[in-house]
Amino acid sequence: MSFPFYIARRYLFSKKSTHAINVISLISVIGVAVATMALVVVLSGFNGFSDLVASFFTNFDPQLKIEAAKGKTIAADDPLLHKIKALPSIEVATECVTDQALATYQGKQMMVMVKGVSENFDSLTNISHILMGDGTFKLNTANLDYGILGVGVAQQLNTGIEWNNYLHIYAPQRKGQYDTSNPTNAFVADSLLSPKTVFQVKQGKYDNNYIITSLPFARRLFNRQGEITSLELRLKAGEDIDKVKSEIEHIVGNKLVVKDRYEQQADTFNIMHIEKLFAYAFLTFILLVACFNIIGSLSMLMIDKKNDVQTLRSLGASDKQINQVFLFEGRMISAAGAVIGITAGLLLCWLQQTYGLVKLGNQAGNFVVNAYPISVHPWDIVGIFATVIIIGWLAVWYPVRYMSRQLTK
Repeated sequence: MSFPFYIARRYLFSKKSTHAINVISLISVIGVAVATMALVVVLSGFNGFSDLVASFFTNFDPQLKIEAAKGKTIAADDPLLHKIKALPSIEVATECVTDQALATYQGKQMMVMVKGVSENFDSLTNISHILMGDGTFKLNTANLDYGILGVGVAQQLNTGIEWNNYLHIYAPQRKGQYDTSNPTNAFVADSLLSPKTVFQVKQGKYDNNYIITSLPFARRLFNRQGEITSLELRLKAGEDIDKVKSEIEHIVGNKLVVKDRYEQQADTFNIMHIEKLFAYAFLTFILLVACFNIIGSLSMLMIDKKNDVQTLRSLGASDKQINQVFLFEGRMISAAGAVIGITAGLLLCWLQQTYGLVKLGNQAGNFVVNAYPISVHPWDIVGIFATVIIIGWLAVWYPVRYMSRQLTK
């Protein structure tokens, strides 16, 4: 144990001539601990919501999605797609055609995203687990096509879960010329039947906009014969997504784009990430304010120990060693606050995860989860501890240096 650290430890736990110094030191520890605890709880709350949203995407979004790097479509017979499908790590590969169209039903209309998928779409996403109604996942029968509406689309078109008439779909004519005297020729029109079910992802982006139908129907509607807008993949159990993604990117080069679930929902997760950074910056500022208590505590301690400083210098202690005594004192206060704060924060997170102390609403079923979700990420804890230590140590450097000069004059 170094000489400055030994003296600093004795000063930390010893009685001072002025009781206020002990009180301010305690307040300093509590202030740092509270700010640290707030960082742990708030960042874990953001993580909880982010992980919760990610868990919903797993019911609808593919693990990996292949799209064109330029333009909107890929040739269905592209050799690169055949290479991807043949990879031993791929369990399910689904061809999709997705575009915007106008849906009308008994006088009501709205713009929707029509997504035509292969028959193995349920194997890809387990969409049957989020269906509502008496029907099953069914895309077509003979020459009849079915449309599985998002629950929000069904509400806006007033179709209900099951509708008896045709749901009409219109899309702009993409090829050839049309007679301007008859505007209806500018659109491709087709219709869908009810499969007696709707899907609910509990995400407005899908529930309020999407209609799932067969791939042949979407190709006819959007004039995409022999083309797809994306190839969606599910990997075999135990496969590393990042590793497979890198392997596919090596195969396709810059001709195609490979996206994982987070990249597919980049807008949502970027917003959450920015909000988390703002919360981190705001709470770090509060932590910085709390560290002013450490400055006051050290200043009063150095004045109180002025005679001790002179005694230590007479015994041969250098100015550097004397400075280190008070630096260690401030660092121990910030470290104690960090440890206590992180411990208290983790305890609160565990209580929330276990007992759901803070509720989202008074009535069950109003929210996806009843209590605020919490998820503790180890690297966040490491970052919080490093932030507290760095700010605490920097906060004590200048006052110790300034006061030591005053005391040694």
